[in-house]
Amino acid sequence: MDTEAQPTERDRSSRPLDAEDTSDTTGQEERSRFALVSRITEWVPGGWISVSALVFLLFLVLITRFVLQPFEIPSGSMERGLRIGDRVLVNKLAYRFGAEPQRGDVVVFDGTGYFGDADYVKRVVGVGGDHVVCCDKEGRIQVNGWSVDESTFLYPGDRPSAVRFDVVVPDGALFVLGDHRSDSSDSRDHLGSPGGGMIPVRDVIGRADWIAWPLGHLTRLHRPGAYARVPAAESAHG
Repeated sequence: MDTEAQPTERDRSSRPLDAEDTSDTTGQEERSRFALVSRITEWVPGGWISVSALVFLLFLVLITRFVLQPFEIPSGSMERGLRIGDRVLVNKLAYRFGAEPQRGDVVVFDGTGYFGDADYVKRVVGVGGDHVVCCDKEGRIQVNGWSVDESTFLYPGDRPSAVRFDVVVPDGALFVLGDHRSDSSDSRDHLGSPGGGMIPVRDVIGRADWIAWPLGHLTRLHRPGAYARVPAAESAHG
C-alpha cells in the first residue's frame, strides 16, 4: 500500500507562490508605477524635464525651510569676518534637539520687538546667567570675571566697546555684539529698551556655519577659542 501522504486541496491552495508567480506579481506592480509616472509627465507641460525641476525645487524648499537657509549680510556690522553682500548658510538644526547657543557663535535672529522688524546677524557674547561687563583695566570685555581676548575677530582698530555696561543675562536669553563694534547696533544700544537688549533664544533662526558666496570668500565659520576658558555662570556667581 502506498503510505505516502497525499496533498489535500487545502494544502495546494495555501502553499507559497512559486518563483514564477512572485515575479509576475512584482512585474505588474512595477509596470503600474511606471504607467502612473508616465501619465503624470504627460499632464505636466515639458514632461520629464519639468517634473524633475519641480522635484528639485521642492527639495530646495524643504532644505531651506528646515535645515539650511541662505542669508545675505546687509551691513558692515560683522566685518572683518562677514562683509556686505556675503551669503552665509544658516544651520537651522544647530539649536534643536536640546542644543543651545554658545558664546562665540555667530547667530541669525528675528529682532522684531527688540532691535527692529528684520533679521540680524551678531556674535553671542553672553548666554543665560552670564555676567558681562565692559570693561576691564585693559579695555577688554569680561564674561563671568574672565577677560576675553577678541583680537582674532574684532574689526582692526576697534575697541571692544566704547559703551560701558554691566549686565546679567537672563535665562533663555543672549547678549550679542557685532564684530565691527564701531559700526554695529547691538545689545549695547538697547540696554534701556524692552528686554534690556537681550535676545530670546526662541527667536534665534540658526547658527551661521558657512560663507557660501562669493566663492572667493568661501569659509567655514568656527567658534573662536577666545571664550573657551570663560567659567560657567554658576561658578562665577557661586
